[in-house]
Amino acid sequence: MADKDRHQSIIEHLRKNKTASVGELSATLFVSPATIRRDLTELQKLGQVERTHGGAVYLENADEISIFVRLSKNAKEKEKAATIALKYIPDFQTVFIDNSSTALALAERMNLQHKTVVTNGLQVAMRLSQKSDVNIIIPGGEVHYNTNAVTGSIAISQLMDFRFDLMLSSCAAINLDGSFEHSLDTMQIKKIALERSRRKLLLADYTKFGLNAMYKTTELSNYHGIITNAEDYLIAPFRNAGLKIVNK
Repeated sequence: MADKDRHQSIIEHLRKNKTASVGELSATLFVSPATIRRDLTELQKLGQVERTHGGAVYLENADEISIFVRLSKNAKEKEKAATIALKYIPDFQTVFIDNSSTALALAERMNLQHKTVVTNGLQVAMRLSQKSDVNIIIPGGEVHYNTNAVTGSIAISQLMDFRFDLMLSSCAAINLDGSFEHSLDTMQIKKIALERSRRKLLLADYTKFGLNAMYKTTELSNYHGIITNAEDYLIAPFRNAGLKIVNK
């Protein structure tokens, strides 16, 4: 079993049982206790579990990896995807930018002078506030420590009153069935923004292909373009399905 599959199995086991010992996980996944300890250490670094003496417990909101971890993880891949995306940004005056680290990597390189940016990402807002002449709007709502994102019913209600020329978003996982998120809150925010955006671009670095996540945001055909740095062999099935996906 690959590391990412084993990590997902550990998270699912802890989500169901709230807590588990190293021995229990070792027996369930048919791997050594040493392997489980390494897995738990890695998952704790990602903010997805909390280590205990002899095991781990499930953390609420653990489905979303910390924004600070995401900013550094696969940073070069996100920059490559952002470089490609810059060539495909249409004209706009208003844009919704989600709280993803990939969208942030792109936004930091865009000319946003005299544009209006609506975002539910606190890190996105803070970084863009250092640019001059950018109008930044953050909806109200709940803020989660892992994502540093504004979500919940208040944020959704406020987004219902907006209309955007453009939406820039990423996802936790992408496959031919659609784009997916690990948390219901994140999926709901992105779904509302999609409905209220004239053009929608999905940014997905190659690491998002082949991953699994629980909540489906939308069909890939609902995006006007999918931008990635994935190799041709990875995106060939998407092109064969008639989807507009670019990697260069």
